[in-house]
Amino acid sequence: MGNIFCLMGKSASGKDTIYKKLMEDGELGLRRMVSYTTRPIRDGEKDGEEYHFVDEEKLAQFEAAGRVVELRAYHTVHGIWKYFTVCEEDLDLENEYYAVIGTLESWNAMRAYYGETIMVPIYIEVEDGLRLARALERERRQAVPGYEELCRRFLADQEDFSEENLKKANITRRFQNTSLNACLQEIKVFIQNKKKV
Repeated sequence: MGNIFCLMGKSASGKDTIYKKLMEDGELGLRRMVSYTTRPIRDGEKDGEEYHFVDEEKLAQFEAAGRVVELRAYHTVHGIWKYFTVCEEDLDLENEYYAVIGTLESWNAMRAYYGETIMVPIYIEVEDGLRLARALERERRQAVPGYEELCRRFLADQEDFSEENLKKANITRRFQNTSLNACLQEIKVFIQNKKKV
């Protein structure tokens, strides 16, 4: 039986970088599970890597087909952006191991959909000051920086990833991303041990 490893953390905690490195690691043999969003693509992103970037019409098609596992809508300074997970037709949980980037909300929905034995949480933490500095630096590199949205996300994360919510989601193990290489190695060992069970 395979697993879905769900990487979570507040914005600018390094989820995307860690995810890419894990997917590049041939020893782990993880398959990519890419979420969907209706938000605009950012500079440097590629469709099908960070997200599948789709419109409302495509989302409606997935919903009509009964393939939407979970759906979240965020009221941003740019309007409503939706993020969602689709049950892909080629998903092989009998033989394969997958990794996906998610939120606590998506984690809870996917855990309910796929089951406790399939879903494995990987919660990444970074001290808030360092995280804010990273987020600001990333936003500065955008052609049109969205500082208002950065601030909204930063504040929303405090509530979304509160200790109470982490406890309710049964997330106890944390991976500190103060050193990318050390954090990656710790996560790699964790995944390898889970695959042996």
